[in-house]
Amino acid sequence: MDNNNMYNHGQQSQEQQEGVFQQQTYQQPYQQPYQNNSMGNDTEQPMSYGEWMLTLLLLAIPCVNIIMLFVWAFGKDSKTKSNFAKASLTWTAIMIVLYIILLVVIFMTAASVGSTF
Repeated sequence: MDNNNMYNHGQQSQEQQEGVFQQQTYQQPYQQPYQNNSMGNDTEQPMSYGEWMLTLLLLAIPCVNIIMLFVWAFGKDSKTKSNFAKASLTWTAIMIVLYIILLVVIFMTAASVGSTF
């Protein structure tokens, strides 16, 4: 009986050890907190919910949106807002070029079809 108890006890501890091993294997690796690698102490606070709401409101107003994108992209406001504005201006430029190419193709096609009649 003693041997049985020792066998069962040994089996439980082995199962417990396997469970602990499995738990440790599937846990997310520890991530170190973000550290700013710049030389100075110019840490920036993230933009608040209200700031993002105001930003999106200004971007919804025609003509004001383009002016504000240039102000934010090349101003000394916020690094986050500056990067967002630069990316938005880049995508806007890409879309304008694609629209121009599309219009040229459409007009060329219309001109070639119109000249055959």
